[in-house]
Amino acid sequence: MTKKILVTGGTGYIGSHTTVELQNAGYEVISIDNLSNSEIGVLDGIEKITGRRPAFEAVDCNDKEALERVMTDHPGIEGVIHFAASKAVGESVQEPLKYYRNNLVSLINLLELMPKHGIKGLVFSSSCTVYGQPDAGHLPVTEEAPIQPACSPYGNTKQINEEIIRDTIHAGAPFKSILLRYFNPIGAHPSAEIGELPIGIPQNLVPFLTQTAAGIRKELSVFGNDYDTPDGSCIRDYINVVDLAKAHVIAIDRMLNNASSEPLEIFNLGTGRGVSVLELIRTFEEATGVKVPHKITGRREGDIEKVWADPKHANETLGWTARETLADTLKSAWEWQKKLSNRS
Repeated sequence: MTKKILVTGGTGYIGSHTTVELQNAGYEVISIDNLSNSEIGVLDGIEKITGRRPAFEAVDCNDKEALERVMTDHPGIEGVIHFAASKAVGESVQEPLKYYRNNLVSLINLLELMPKHGIKGLVFSSSCTVYGQPDAGHLPVTEEAPIQPACSPYGNTKQINEEIIRDTIHAGAPFKSILLRYFNPIGAHPSAEIGELPIGIPQNLVPFLTQTAAGIRKELSVFGNDYDTPDGSCIRDYINVVDLAKAHVIAIDRMLNNASSEPLEIFNLGTGRGVSVLELIRTFEEATGVKVPHKITGRREGDIEKVWADPKHANETLGWTARETLADTLKSAWEWQKKLSNRS
């Protein structure tokens, strides 16, 4: 019997790439999404890559009745990968209540329904934002780094969601969970059939960068050049989205094969290398031969100065490693952007 996995936010950026990797690994995927920040056409790309179209339900995870209907209509779901969430740091500062409602209620609904439907494992899409701004002694960031006060409502929802899962497991919930704390996912599938597809003005750096390179945006704003970093711009750990997606398959395998060492496990997913915004722009220009008009502007509220991962725990325990280079990852993002520009 093929094992069934429910992927929430399944037509989103990381959800779609993870669906591809799950299907390639032999899982049957039930994808749900409310399509608030993604397009139904993503399913076509998934089908072109894998030869199979996942089952899809247009459902909002905040609608508990609709979520339960999916579980009833697709009996035998063994695991859930929960991506569905609002995810823009800047927007969360402006609209905190939207973030608390979307990101907390959806998880609570899932946790309440999982035992009723015999679901054995939950992979939660967490974030390095839970670490806040780590002090210099905790860089690179390990899983033992202290959880600092969140720098944004978005980061706070990830912290609270982790606490909700931890408390639920501690109370004896009949399932396991793995929290995957990602650093900064970028790039696209090498086929250029799926990639990051922001609705409206991109909130993330790389899609704004590629749209600027394509002439859709006038110029890219670099938020601050007076941080305590070598070139003054913020430093992040940029991870290829396909590398990231593969870690979710390993996490699901681990729980369903009873290989977890604890009911709740936590892993950082990153490359272990910090890259500044200005270095990322330079690398893109060198990799593609395309110039990116950009200007320095003031700092943006909610931004962390510098953070990058120590991925040793995931490397050793999961046998997972980020493999793609930054240059190749940025080239994949550019190929995806060119395909989008040709389509429009």
